[in-house]
Amino acid sequence: MNNTSLLLEGLSDAIGFVGGALLGYWLGRLLGLDIFAAGYSNSSIFGIVLVGLGGGLGLQLARRWRSRRKAKDISDKT
Repeated sequence: MNNTSLLLEGLSDAIGFVGGALLGYWLGRLLGLDIFAAGYSNSSIFGIVLVGLGGGLGLQLARRWRSRRKAKDISDKT
């Protein structure tokens, strides 16, 4: 792998994870879940779970996007 593809991999992973985590956070806020509430109430735990799930899903979407892009580049070369 060259430096450009490593940079693209790192940036797309970071953007996917942070974007997904933010979507999970805002979905939790819409549902009334506050991850920054004092203590560990049920609503803060479920909010934290939503942020984690969102981050993981965003990361997976970024990786799928990268694999589709790579497959398309390979098919275009042949």
